[in-house]
Amino acid sequence: MTVTDWIHAVAGFFILLSLAFGVEASPVFMSKYWLWFTAFVGANLLQFGFTKFCPMGSILKAFGIPECGSCCKE
Repeated sequence: MTVTDWIHAVAGFFILLSLAFGVEASPVFMSKYWLWFTAFVGANLLQFGFTKFCPMGSILKAFGIPECGSCCKE
């Protein structure tokens, strides 16, 4: 998996988790304030679309996750 794949996977997981914790109809509801975390992840995805900068991407690169797949190897 590449950095972009991981960003999408982690963002999707965080969105689903924070919705589960923030929606009152959920069996694991904690507080409506978890929806702010959903908004934060969404805002980061939006700004990534324009700036191509993502804090999670920087963290993943520091851990040695490749930026592109096997098709880019020379």
